[in-house]
Amino acid sequence: MILDTIYQYVIDGEAEEVQNNVQKALDEGHPADEILNKALIAAMDEVGRRYEQGDFFVPEMLVAARAMQSGLHILRPHLVKGGIKSAGKIAIGTVKGDLHDIGKNLVAMMLEGAGFEVHDLGTDVDPQKFVQMAKDGAQVIGLSALLTTTMNNMSVTIEALKQAGLRDQVKIIIGGAPVTPEFAKKIGADGFAPDASTATRVVRELLA
Repeated sequence: MILDTIYQYVIDGEAEEVQNNVQKALDEGHPADEILNKALIAAMDEVGRRYEQGDFFVPEMLVAARAMQSGLHILRPHLVKGGIKSAGKIAIGTVKGDLHDIGKNLVAMMLEGAGFEVHDLGTDVDPQKFVQMAKDGAQVIGLSALLTTTMNNMSVTIEALKQAGLRDQVKIIIGGAPVTPEFAKKIGADGFAPDASTATRVVRELLA
């Protein structure tokens, strides 16, 4: 079955094959949301599971996520046309003063692979940009930091959301090499994730 074929190509990180087969599935009359859920999202869930079990590492996750995105690129116009709702709206970025983005990029890809509408604000993101995204309807805000010196800007961002009266409207998840669950608790974040696969699960739980 073509959906199983797409599923396998995503896991194997074969971007071109994913694209070709997603198009083929559409041509055969498979609904876009079926391709999304049964092939792309299901495959990324499996990739996340393998990563958590230690069978996959960051490089395998990255190539699988890129393959998934190549399929999503073909599907997106059909999903929009069909009025398919995303699993939730997420804004993600590396905090002010920090230019690291590999981990953050992987989290964004994994969340997109799980059916979320992801707005990647990039690196060195000013707290007010996160505030604006909350005003624009983001349900979850993801903050990343790779330096101990920039970690404090996570709490600055949370404070900015409080000042704007928006803190209760959004869930905040944080992550990055120096970040700990204790630190997340201390600054009043709603969730913490040590890696991209966990981030997807935590976001799902926060929005459940």
